[in-house]
Amino acid sequence: MKFLKRFLFRFVVVLSLLILLMYVFNVDYLITAVRTVYFKGHTTAFLDDYKYFENRTIPKSKNPQPWAVAKDYNAVKPTEKLEALHKEISSVAFLIIKNDSVWNESYYDGYSKDSKSNSFSMAKSVVSAALGKAIMDGKIKSLDQLVSDFYPEFKTGKATTMTVGDLSSMASGLDWDESYYDPFSVTTQAYFDNDLAKIILKMKGISDPGKKYEYKSGNTQLLAMVIEKATGVNLADYVAENFWQPMGAEHDALWQTDHKDGLVKAYCCIASNARDFARFGKLYLQNGKWNGQQLLDSTFIAKSTTPRFKDSPQYGYGWWLCNYKGKKIFYMRGHLGQYVIVVPKDKLIIVRLGSQVKRSTNGSPHSDDFFVYLDETYKMLGQQKSRQN
Repeated sequence: MKFLKRFLFRFVVVLSLLILLMYVFNVDYLITAVRTVYFKGHTTAFLDDYKYFENRTIPKSKNPQPWAVAKDYNAVKPTEKLEALHKEISSVAFLIIKNDSVWNESYYDGYSKDSKSNSFSMAKSVVSAALGKAIMDGKIKSLDQLVSDFYPEFKTGKATTMTVGDLSSMASGLDWDESYYDPFSVTTQAYFDNDLAKIILKMKGISDPGKKYEYKSGNTQLLAMVIEKATGVNLADYVAENFWQPMGAEHDALWQTDHKDGLVKAYCCIASNARDFARFGKLYLQNGKWNGQQLLDSTFIAKSTTPRFKDSPQYGYGWWLCNYKGKKIFYMRGHLGQYVIVVPKDKLIIVRLGSQVKRSTNGSPHSDDFFVYLDETYKMLGQQKSRQN
């Protein structure tokens, strides 16, 4: 009994010292990381982690617009290769929308069309859309407006000429360690800390902005803060009013915040479902128009889905880009393989949500699973055509 008491006493002392050291060295965010992620068996953020954080609600539309369902809905089964991949990398949703109708969808691991899961960096495309809206409304002058007009912290050094367009196109030149699995990276700190703005405003310019593409989540977070200053509205409400409501979203979405009623984690973390995520694909497919209403300027859509830099054709302004088998494709992409893929030529939208990703094995900026989703979807569409002939 005495031994047990001594052991417990020493354990409490050691634990207290560890916690104290975390605060001394400014890594106390790791306490949240351990509680919400690491103790739950994960090495990084996961699909359902929104349940363990504070969130702002993006309310479902007051006039919901359910997707039309194709006459031949789910008439074609997913290919064996597609099903094998879903099993291998733990997909939870796979949705194919053709000609503005749900043509095929599958759900796994207890998920359904109504289930929420984390968007991760697909949220960056949503923030880019909010930027386009703020420009359209005259709240932000243009993609060329200086960030320092809103945050004087960036009026010195290399960041002096940094624009909102540089943030959206990942060309800020700011210092940021884009590492998801390192518990001591700034990306990890931003995910778990309770004062996100403080972290973001410490960023410094280390190279000339507007010169080259370098993917950094801090860019999007700073862009969101600029949009909030320009509009005077928190970003979740701004997205709700200008997109979620008019696009007829059928479910509430949740956007993680750094603390209660705090700043949204704009570079990630909108919890929603495949059908509602797909609405952003449809909006961009339709050049910013929804039910006759121009929600976004078509020229902004065109610029967003065109490479800014010749050396980095995979990215525009908040959207990933690819030319594959003669088709122009743009898509939203998130950690662990979240996708909203748009093929304008064929009026096709593909959504995949899941817990793992099949990374590129050939140096391509696009993951291997991305191409499988495209190829197997077209095989399924081909099977349907064969049935009809």
